[in-house]
Amino acid sequence: MGRSKLWGSLLLVVCCLLFVKGGWGFACNWGTRSSHPLPPDIVVKLMKDNGFNKVKLFEADPGALQALGNSGLQVMLGIPNEFLASLASSVRVAENWVAKNVSYFVSNFGTNIRYVAVGNEPFLNAYNGSFLQSTFPALQNIQAALIKAGLGRQVKVTIPLNADVYETSNGLPSGGNFRPDIRDLMVNIIKFLNNNASPLTINIYPFLSLNADPHFPKEYAFFSGNAAPVIDGSISYTNVLDANFDTLVSALEKNGFSSMPLIIGEVGWPTDGDPNANKANAQRFNQGLIERINRRQGTPKRPVPTDTYIFAIIDEDAKSIQPGSFERHWGVFNYDGTIKYSLNMGNGKQLVPAKGVQYLSKQWCVMSPQASLSDPNIPNSVAYACDHADCTSLSYGSSCGNLDAKSNVSYAFNAYFQTMNQSPNACKFSNLATISTVDPSPPNQGNNRDGCRFGIMIDTTKKRRLARPPRTSSGTRLRIGQKSCWYWISFLLVLSILIMKN
Repeated sequence: MGRSKLWGSLLLVVCCLLFVKGGWGFACNWGTRSSHPLPPDIVVKLMKDNGFNKVKLFEADPGALQALGNSGLQVMLGIPNEFLASLASSVRVAENWVAKNVSYFVSNFGTNIRYVAVGNEPFLNAYNGSFLQSTFPALQNIQAALIKAGLGRQVKVTIPLNADVYETSNGLPSGGNFRPDIRDLMVNIIKFLNNNASPLTINIYPFLSLNADPHFPKEYAFFSGNAAPVIDGSISYTNVLDANFDTLVSALEKNGFSSMPLIIGEVGWPTDGDPNANKANAQRFNQGLIERINRRQGTPKRPVPTDTYIFAIIDEDAKSIQPGSFERHWGVFNYDGTIKYSLNMGNGKQLVPAKGVQYLSKQWCVMSPQASLSDPNIPNSVAYACDHADCTSLSYGSSCGNLDAKSNVSYAFNAYFQTMNQSPNACKFSNLATISTVDPSPPNQGNNRDGCRFGIMIDTTKKRRLARPPRTSSGTRLRIGQKSCWYWISFLLVLSILIMKN
């Protein structure tokens, strides 16, 4: 009896120590669509320093996979949608992919790959069924390839899906079921995952719910509990994350998978590019999310918590902005690993910034004092700069959305100048620009919560000896300039109005 009590006490102490030391840890997404990616080893240290022990990659970036080797971080490795057709066509293709991107890094670098995420939201309505025929066969072939490689038990397959794969018949979580057009496919996929002891991954974005509907109750997007509750039988929902997740649980229950393991693959809040995307909202949302994770809090229908991957660890200035300008600003950290806003990560621990980041010189490209806003070359110069660099902070309601006309032009010129590694030829613009050593960020705003920041690019000219990510296809890595034409039409219209006012 005494020995039993002793072992019980020791077990309790060990569990407490694990919790205090952050043994449960956090999970995050690491996207690499950046013009100047932060060195992978710095990102890995950034994650570890801030208590993250799980990470999801969207593609098999060799540098990231190598840096993650023997790091103690568990990895979910993504496969982009454009690979699905070839992977579905042949088991041999899948075997080659697993050998090159999973077995190689597990064996040679000790990379702890736990999941392979086949596709990324492949059934999104916006894709118009482009991946309906290839996703499931690709999933089956990757599973077969993992088994053949002797990794079937160690590495599990999953599919990250958008929440639009399910809907509700009565507007409540209890009415949840899969979309009629893909219900049979979803059931077959879930049955396959279940038979292979693999989880289903779902991405949930309260920000998008708020942003898509002007009548959406704002408090319902956060975790304060102050929102008017949605009553569903005996359950009361006070936030959309719980309601959305439990809608999926209801869909699973209706189709015979009540105990299907789930992962939240993406959830977060952007800080720029839209009036609702600001640091105050992002801090509020992510702090509430962190506290839920630390409390090990689940949802009403799934009280036991699931792994939740925060989106994202850092900003990506070369990501497609087709969904909105906010797409480049989901990071908890800026592109250079600096802190955007404070977060209490638990036990009094605050966020810490990246270490060892090198920058280009402290110089900026601005509109020349001798240049005139009436110069006919201004509109085309600004359009060219923003077609090759990130100007999303100039969007309506964004951090730099209230600049005057000259500052708008300077911001665009500097964004291009920094993206081009401060090349002197990148600060010409028909003699409209000049290089300055004075920070042009608006006074008293540069360090404020949502202040407009004229950035200096990190120095990636002295590259570490880590392999560059491969180009998966001619259309995979979106060029910075692939923007909606309406975005730039609107931008130029606003610019012309400002010019006329001056």
